[in-house]
Amino acid sequence: MANRRVLVKRRKAVRNIRKITRTMQLIATARFQAAFNRAVATKPYTEKLAELVADLSRAAGDIDHPLLRTNDDAKQAALVVVTADRGLAGGYNANILRSAIAHLDQEPATGLDTQVHMVGNKGIAYFRFLRRPVAQTTSGIGDKPRFEDVEPIANQLIELFQRGEIASAHVAYMKFFSPGVQRPVVVQLLPLKPASAAEGAPAPRPVEYEFSPAPKELLDELLPATVRVRLFQAFTDAAVSEQVARMVAMKAATDAAGDMIKSLTREYNRARQTQITMELLDIVGGANALA
Repeated sequence: MANRRVLVKRRKAVRNIRKITRTMQLIATARFQAAFNRAVATKPYTEKLAELVADLSRAAGDIDHPLLRTNDDAKQAALVVVTADRGLAGGYNANILRSAIAHLDQEPATGLDTQVHMVGNKGIAYFRFLRRPVAQTTSGIGDKPRFEDVEPIANQLIELFQRGEIASAHVAYMKFFSPGVQRPVVVQLLPLKPASAAEGAPAPRPVEYEFSPAPKELLDELLPATVRVRLFQAFTDAAVSEQVARMVAMKAATDAAGDMIKSLTREYNRARQTQITMELLDIVGGANALA
């Protein structure tokens, strides 16, 4: 049985760890609420932009835009992987990287060589460990992504696609559905799919619009904006999901530390009781020897 002094030190260390994990859980909870508010605030703009693009597409008839075309001659594709800069978030980073690697392993079958743009220190370190090539890296965005940080990435993807250097562009991230449900997904950014091609969409009612300037001129501005907004929405969803994962992980660590403290306390009490019993036996044995 372990020495009582060792058990006291171990229990004290676990209590200190529990204080840290409890504090980190509270911080993650506060950050989750802030990130959730930011993600919810951006969704109405994203939905209205998609609705406006759909109306313009129907008004313009057949659309011929570079972002809607398929670059069949291109031999490369692009993948943006959004991971966290910090750990202690359970399986958050591992699930995203697993989905990204599965997507990368499927690309050679299509004859494409995928360029990876890795976001986040955890993903950068993991791909470096696997010795997988990474075309570009970005870190320091943190849990408060700004549009100014995401826009250059989207602009680069748009430029590469319009020049015909890449056949497609995808983003791998943790999509936020609710505080209890987050799933790793790989979403296609380019080429954009026309709104009329959406499966299960109801037939649009014929409505006449008056546009100024012409719908095609408006689409030249709105389609690139759609790509930027979709990528930014992916970053905001990833920030919310990261805080949820960290909050759950720290709560599990706090609960595990509490269980360990109870176990060490019981072991300490047994050791203390055994020592007291041995001391009493020594006293009784000494008294009997003197009698």
